[in-house]
Amino acid sequence: MTKVVVGLSGGVDSTVAVILLKNKGYEVIGVTFLFTDEFDPKDAIEVAKKLNIEHHILDYKTIFKEKVINNFINDYNKGLTPNPCVLCNRLIKFNFLYESMLKYNADYFATGHYAKVINGKLYKSSDKNKDQTYFLSNITKEQLNKVLFPLEGIDKEKVRHIASEYGLINATKKDSTDVCFITSNFKDYIKDKIINKKGKVINVLNNEVIGEHDGLNRYTIGQRRGLNMGGTKERMYVVGKDIENNILYIATGDDNEYLITTSCILDNVNLFNEEKIDKCNAKFRYRQDETEVELNWLEDNKVEVIYEQGIKSVTPGQICTFYKDDECLGGGIIKEVRKNNKKLWYL
Repeated sequence: MTKVVVGLSGGVDSTVAVILLKNKGYEVIGVTFLFTDEFDPKDAIEVAKKLNIEHHILDYKTIFKEKVINNFINDYNKGLTPNPCVLCNRLIKFNFLYESMLKYNADYFATGHYAKVINGKLYKSSDKNKDQTYFLSNITKEQLNKVLFPLEGIDKEKVRHIASEYGLINATKKDSTDVCFITSNFKDYIKDKIINKKGKVINVLNNEVIGEHDGLNRYTIGQRRGLNMGGTKERMYVVGKDIENNILYIATGDDNEYLITTSCILDNVNLFNEEKIDKCNAKFRYRQDETEVELNWLEDNKVEVIYEQGIKSVTPGQICTFYKDDECLGGGIIKEVRKNNKKLWYL
């Protein structure tokens, strides 16, 4: 019998993944990871008992703090806007699921993600509204070759229906949409962990100083609310940060010209196939539409992504993911943004 290790969080998606695998004749082992002190594994324990599967609870709180939480805070202190979920999938969740697969002599590991794998290639889920390939674009080729996504081909409504049929406690459990280790208001969570260094606020329209910010890490590109800058009644929004000189750049009015860039540099680029293509589609945020881009490959695992039509609010620290039709080719971390082939003085 083919054996598979399933990452069992206690949520409805991972639970139904177990059900579907069992129904297909797999021998299923559930593993639940403890990443923070706040996480309670009781739902996962109850589900494992009800579905009668072998279940292990593994404590990875120390390494999770080191590799995910600390990196997240460090990036914020550098003025970046990080995406910890992408990093966590590669370094933590999928890494430890792969190790658990080897430890328990299983053939595969599985998760409750909405995506699909065909012949070692990653594709979008049939349910495009729930597709999670953006968050999987940095997992390794080795991980991709051993992962199963049992939820492929069914939508969330069907997932909840299956859980209800089995009388499971999580059938109506609310989906997790936030960063898992932030259980309070984000500002309350981050305020004691970031370095607040006041600095100048400059209006890019006239290069004049209009105020003082409380720390670059408190702001993100495109932000309009919570700027608390007096002296003007015009709408204003963040357009850039000079990290080295601790300057926050804003623009006033309704013109989004200063948010538009035409290229960016990615670091730590991950590709599922060795071929370095010249053109593809890309998205720079999870809920953003894809756009056609050209790729100029650089040294040290970097690539210049060119989008001459211009895109608004491409933000350092976020992930850019590559696509060819429904296939996810990989992606990388946005390190620098440019306009008309020049690094902007206000970015």
